[in-house]
Amino acid sequence: MIFDLSSAITWLLFLALFPMAFFWLRRAHRIFVKKDYSEVALKRGEAPPNPKKWAFATGIVNLAAGGTALVTIFGVLLTFAGFQNIFSPYRTWSSIAGVTLWMKIFADFIVSRQAHPFVLGRKKDQKEEKK
Repeated sequence: MIFDLSSAITWLLFLALFPMAFFWLRRAHRIFVKKDYSEVALKRGEAPPNPKKWAFATGIVNLAAGGTALVTIFGVLLTFAGFQNIFSPYRTWSSIAGVTLWMKIFADFIVSRQAHPFVLGRKKDQKEEKK
């Protein structure tokens, strides 16, 4: 095996799957098991008015992304061990890893924007709204 830029990027992608899977599965565990909604649908670091409403969607996104990353890791490790499987070609497992990463980013963005609705119309003073 010749070590060049392509193989370095491949190793970086594979090694990056480990912490991504860990953090995503840990976040799903916090949401579903511990009922900790502090990281649900954040927008600029702020939680939505009702984070429990959006906890299921965020938890499913994290569980699906973390599970897909974990299956990809095991598939690549089985390939390195000599077993032929669906992850044997580089293009297959790298595309699964890339699509998982981007879909996780897009899905988190969509959920956070749905949880923080866009208010149309004139913005009133806080004092006027309280009256």
